[in-house]
Formats: sequence, C-alpha cells, structure tokens
Amino acid sequence: MSIAAQLSSDWKNSTAGQYLQAKEQILYDQAVFDLFGFNAVQMGYLQMDLLSNSRIPNRYKLTENIVDSASNITFEYDLACSDDFLPFAEMSVDLLLLPHRLEFSERPHQTLREAARVIMPEGHLLISGFNPHSTWGVSAVLKKIFFKHATYPWYGKFIGLARLKDWLALLGFEVVSVDMCCHVPPFEKSTWHKHFSFMDKISERCCKRLGGVYFIVAKKRVPGMMPIKPNWKSPLKSSLIGVQPKTNPSQSKPAQSEISEKIT
Repeated sequence: MSIAAQLSSDWKNSTAGQYLQAKEQILYDQAVFDLFGFNAVQMGYLQMDLLSNSRIPNRYKLTENIVDSASNITFEYDLACSDDFLPFAEMSVDLLLLPHRLEFSERPHQTLREAARVIMPEGHLLISGFNPHSTWGVSAVLKKIFFKHATYPWYGKFIGLARLKDWLALLGFEVVSVDMCCHVPPFEKSTWHKHFSFMDKISERCCKRLGGVYFIVAKKRVPGMMPIKPNWKSPLKSSLIGVQPKTNPSQSKPAQSEISEKIT
C-alpha cells in the first residue's frame, strides 16, 4: 500500500473518520435500497460496504490503489483501475457510487464524464464530498496554510455543492436529492467530539447547509422525442361539432329554374 493510502486508512480509523463513516453509511443505505437494476459499482472507500443494503444482484468494488501483500491493512476489491477510464462498456452500469472521489481525483471532470458514459439511461449516480463551506472546509484551509504537507483528507480539492450541480447538469444528470451530514467539527480527540455532539441536532434544524459532507443522488436523463398529447380543445375539433360537411361543387343545390320546372 502506498504512503498516501496508509495515511488515508489511519485517518479513517480516527475519531473524525469513524464519525464520518457512520453518518455516510446511513445515507448510502437509505439511498441504495430503493434503486434497482443489474450492475452496481462502488469506486473507492473499500473499508465501507456502501452497497450492503442494495438489492441489485451484481455488485462490484473498484480501487485505484494496489494493495501491497506486505501491508497489514487489506480490503477486498474486484478490480483495480483508474476512475478516469472505467473498464466498462457504455450504458452498462445501473448504479455508480463515488464516495469522496472527485476531490481527490486529478481530473474530476473526466471522472464525471466516465460516470456519464457507463451509466444506463435513468441510472443513478451517488456522490459524497467534503463541503468547503463548513468547519471541515475551514480546517482544510488552515492545515494547508500552517502545514507544508497536509495529510488526508485535508490536501484534497474540496468542490462546492453549487459548482458540482452545474457539472452534473452539463452531463445530463438531474439532481434528485441533496442531504448534508457531519455538522460536528473534525476534532481529533474524542472528548472534544462528545462535547460538540449537540451540533448535529441544532444544525440540521437551523443551518443544515453547513454540514461537513454533502450527499447527492443524481439520475441520468437522456433527451429524446417527447410525445405530443392531442389538444381536444383545438379550433379544428370545435368547428366540426354540430356542423354538416360541405358538399362538392358537382353536388351543389339545384338552380331556381330547375325547381320551378319540377313544380309546374
């Protein structure tokens, strides 16, 4: 395992890391339960089984980090690849999960383009990311200023929610729902975390948008032909109601002279 992957695993086992995973697991479990299809893919975050509550039969885990056999920390995965070029055919995946992939991707636009390529029409994309407009975002800025080498996850490029929505719209995704979690600041000490645990309840009522993590459920829309419904109130139909059809010129009414001859 690389040094970056090792540091990532160490942080995920910390107080803030465990807190984040517990909150995100609930959101993913609720979202994937009602989504159907044949193939589901989770990219990264192998220590969490985010598809455990899914009813899709074929579920796969992908990673970018090749696990070293000499490392003590290993996670099960089905394929090692880059999220810039996924080894799947076009429109072959019904559900794709990107937990904290975009802020650590070298080319987040390309990652989203690959997601749009492989997801089926009407398929779903689930994204969780760090909110830069939160105490977590402030912590990342401060650590980059005061430390030359910021550790995971603070060296990531946090993407704003509004900006990410624009990217998804350009790629044909409709944002179905957005949720926020992790309102407690990322304290490393468990005692501080317990003292501020009340912020989860207060922030969800007053300032939910300031959560440390956003969770997006997006659906791929494919533009096509729109069925045109008949307009039953059109002038054409109303003009035909109670009106006799016109006669042809050859079947015109007899002249007045012809009528007088028949009478005489």
